[in-house]
Amino acid sequence: MINKISIPLTVLMFWFVQGFSAQITQDKTESTEFKVYGECGMCKTRIEKAAKIEGVKSATWDKESKMLKIEFNPSKVKLIDIHKNIAKVGHDTDKEKAKDETYKKLPACCKYERP
Repeated sequence: MINKISIPLTVLMFWFVQGFSAQITQDKTESTEFKVYGECGMCKTRIEKAAKIEGVKSATWDKESKMLKIEFNPSKVKLIDIHKNIAKVGHDTDKEKAKDETYKKLPACCKYERP
């Protein structure tokens, strides 16, 4: 009788452990930082909002250093997609350049010297 109970219990425990370890792997975050060009508080708001796509846990841009620090899940989002999303709102990064027409639509206080 013990064998009839222990086999299903063992299988159930195995499935639980597999599911739990898969979730841990899937929820792993990485941290990195990269240059994003901007000038002011409005830029900060725009850049951080554009960076916070699905899979990004946090994004903080520093006006002085022009560096964006992010925490993201690489199994949910590619780093290049974050760069592209920021460029879409008019800000150049060290890997993506915003379209000229998008940059020109930025408020005057947000115009930065383009690299």
